[in-house]
Amino acid sequence: TREPDEAGKLMMSLNIDQAARDVGGAIEYLRAQKSTTSDGVGVTGYCMGGALALYLSARNPESVRAVVPYYGIIGWPQADVNWSTLNAPVQGHYAEQDDSASPQAVAQFAEILRAAGQQVEIFTYPGTHHAFTNEQRPEVYDAEATALSWQRTIAFLNDNLA
Repeated sequence: TREPDEAGKLMMSLNIDQAARDVGGAIEYLRAQKSTTSDGVGVTGYCMGGALALYLSARNPESVRAVVPYYGIIGWPQADVNWSTLNAPVQGHYAEQDDSASPQAVAQFAEILRAAGQQVEIFTYPGTHHAFTNEQRPEVYDAEATALSWQRTIAFLNDNLA
């Protein structure tokens, strides 16, 4: 959908456990490929995909070695997550002006992860809005923040998956 309200309704109705199982199958497929040179994978996602990446990482600690959510935090009431099972450092990228993942909500989520003993690095990009990496949305796209966040993402994945 192109409507934010409809997207929110669809997200809230998503069966997060089934989605995590589906994406978990993709992870196992990747790990079985000869071209996969690491013993684990990195997971990233945007908005709902970022939240799913976090959830997936806690559900697949044996496979996920790095997780990079972009403006995503867990927003499903049925998502029961034991964050101490996470076996991957987290590098999050967030917008300063975001109603979906506000700086306060992101800080609270980061504290939950840290309290569970997890390594967390959060970047908040000044003056940006939700979906700041989306070139299809010129009203929120921020080329400078996008380039910086991508550089940080690649370095983080290289450091944790080499």
